[in-house]
Amino acid sequence: MQCIKPYLLNKKLKIFLNYFVGPILFVWLSYSIYRQIQKQGEVQQSWDLIKAAFSGQQFNKLLTVIGLMFVNWGIEAKKWQFLVSSIQDISFIRSFRAVFSGQALGFSTINGLGEPAGRSIYLDEGNRLRGVVLSFVGSMSQIVVTFVMGILALVYMRLYILDNTHQLKGLSVFWVDSLIYSITAGIIVFILLYFRLSWLVQLLEKIPLIARYKFFIQKLEDFHWKELTKVLIFSVCRYVIYVIQYIILFQVFDVNLYWMDTAAMICVMFLVLSIIPSITLVELGFRGKLSVELFGLLSSNTVGIVATAAGIWIINIIIPAIAGSLFLLGIRLFRNK
Repeated sequence: MQCIKPYLLNKKLKIFLNYFVGPILFVWLSYSIYRQIQKQGEVQQSWDLIKAAFSGQQFNKLLTVIGLMFVNWGIEAKKWQFLVSSIQDISFIRSFRAVFSGQALGFSTINGLGEPAGRSIYLDEGNRLRGVVLSFVGSMSQIVVTFVMGILALVYMRLYILDNTHQLKGLSVFWVDSLIYSITAGIIVFILLYFRLSWLVQLLEKIPLIARYKFFIQKLEDFHWKELTKVLIFSVCRYVIYVIQYIILFQVFDVNLYWMDTAAMICVMFLVLSIIPSITLVELGFRGKLSVELFGLLSSNTVGIVATAAGIWIINIIIPAIAGSLFLLGIRLFRNK
C-alpha cells in the first residue's frame, strides 16, 4: 500500500499537468498580451494605419510583409528541427508549433529567456533539458549575424551618414569609433567560441554546479563546423528577411529613404536592441524611440517611423505569440502513463 500511494499521487500530478497546464498558460499569456497591447499608445495609431493600408494602394506590400513573417519563422523552425535532430527527429509542423510556442513563453521574459523552454516542451521528456541547451546554439548564431552586420552598419553610418548636421544625441563620432572597436573585438572572441563549442563546454564544466549536470551540455561538442555554418546560414536568411520587412513597411508608411541608408540604420537598431536587455512586453516603446532617433536623422516622417516599428512588432512578435499561446492549449507534458 505504501508503494501504491506515491504512484497514484504521481499519476494524478501527471494528469493535472497534462490537461491543465496548457489552458492555464493560454489564459495567462492571452491576458498578458491583451493588457500590454492596451498600454501601448503607438499600437492603436499604427493599427489604424495598417488597416488603412489594407484598403489602399499599399495592400500588396503589406501582404508581402505578413507573408515574409511566415517565411521567417518557417526558417527558424527548420533551424530548430536541424538543431535537435541529434537527440530527436521531429516533423517540420511540430517544429513550427514549438517555435511559435517558444515565442509565446518568451513574450514576458527579459530578452526572450523563456523561449527555449517553450520550444523544448515539444520534445520527449528525457530530451527537454538538452533541447534547452541546444537552443542556445541557434541563439549564438543569431547573435553572430546581428553583431557582424551591426558593426558593418556602424562603419557605414560613420562614413556616409554622420556629419556636422547629422549627429546622434549624446553619441559623438569618438564614441561611435570606440563602439566599433570594442564590439569588433568582442564578436571575434564570440565567433571563435561559436566554432569551437568544445572550448565553451570545457569552460562551463569548470563550474561545479554545471559539472554535476554535464550530460546535458556534452551534445554541444558534437557540432562540426559544417553544421554550425549551416545554422549560421539559417540565421543570415532570417536577418535578411527582417531587413526587407522593415524596408517594405517604410514604403507603406511613406518614409522615403535611400535603401542603403535604411538597411544600415536597421542593422544598427538590431544591434542596439541586442545589446540592451529588454522585455518584449515593453520593447515597443523603446523600439519606437530608438527608431525615431536613428531614422529621424534621415526623415522627418516621425509618424511613419513609429508606425513601422509598431507594425513590425505586431506582425513579427504579437501574431506569433498569439498563435503560440493557442498551440499551448493542446500541449501534453507527459506522453507515457
